[in-house]
Amino acid sequence: MAHQNQNGTVTSLTRQGQSNSSGDVRALYLKLFSGEMFKGFQHNTIARDLLMKRTLKNGKSLQFIYTGRTTSEFHTPGKPILGNSDGAPPVAEKTITVDDLLISSAFLYELDEVLAHYDLRSEISRKIGYALAEKYDRLAFRAVTRGARQASPITKANFVEPGGTQIRVGSTTNDSDAYGATNLVNAFYDAAAALDEKGVSSDGRVGVLNARQYYELIQQVGENGLVNRDAQGTSRQKGNGIVEIAGIKIYKSMNIPFLGKYGTAYGGTTGVADPGNTGSFVSVTPEDASGAQTGINNDYGTNSELGAKSCGLIFQREAAGIVEAIGPQVQVTKGDVSVIYQGDVILGRLAVGADYVNPAAAVELYVGASAPSAF
Repeated sequence: MAHQNQNGTVTSLTRQGQSNSSGDVRALYLKLFSGEMFKGFQHNTIARDLLMKRTLKNGKSLQFIYTGRTTSEFHTPGKPILGNSDGAPPVAEKTITVDDLLISSAFLYELDEVLAHYDLRSEISRKIGYALAEKYDRLAFRAVTRGARQASPITKANFVEPGGTQIRVGSTTNDSDAYGATNLVNAFYDAAAALDEKGVSSDGRVGVLNARQYYELIQQVGENGLVNRDAQGTSRQKGNGIVEIAGIKIYKSMNIPFLGKYGTAYGGTTGVADPGNTGSFVSVTPEDASGAQTGINNDYGTNSELGAKSCGLIFQREAAGIVEAIGPQVQVTKGDVSVIYQGDVILGRLAVGADYVNPAAAVELYVGASAPSAF
């Protein structure tokens, strides 16, 4: 970009944020911030790749068609073939609506950036991605949890399909049962059998536990043949589907409903002591997220409906659907707005909705004598 100084001399300025020395002087900065936000989002969301995801255009909702089983019958010679005489297969529809726009933003004062000795924009962009990913996974896992407590959407007489499954972990009334490696292994095999019996595909079966459950599991059963022996060294510690039990790939997340909290719970009968200095974002009580809440157009349940006994999820990808109208994006103020406020707003946004689709593909693990109630 050419610039004329006070002496009338024309010099050439290199604007690092400008593409090919023309146009918006901050164009490349936006791409950098977008990349950081996407990294933060992708590194912290797992539900997006484990469930059915569709992109919505020109509408507020998408329909997921659920087809029940059909039958076979012997043909009578000369009889016209006009479909099965029993009217099979039955079909049901599940509509998933996009929730209101989900945002996370921060204002950066330009002087603060000048004085800072570190790259503030990249770090804040990454944290914005974390925040969006956290909400994304929490709502998606709540949709799976709800599905595990539901009956089938197919209600045609003589063709009622299997519904969701709830499996008790352990045999006592103590929350510590949720951490027992043997209890968890038994629950995984029980879940695999239930999914087989209900005709759920073995492709795409996963389990999601909290971090302490996962580490307890690989410590206790990692060398006895119950898990995939191809997983060696540190790869087993990552919790990203390397370890398998009964053909179910295991992930760890701090965003599943767990004993009345998100991700982890301390004290009481859990047998887990608070490590201290956990801050405000660990062991958080789930928010009310029913359709009655502002911004929410699906039903993810209230805190009381989730209850305090859920302790893990096992599911196949058809258990729930995710509808994205706007995928993770970054917007940054520029031009006159930046001049007026002497800084920029970095905004991450997302428009998404989730709900259960095939309850038979969802399994909720719980502790205690009674299974959590449907909602």
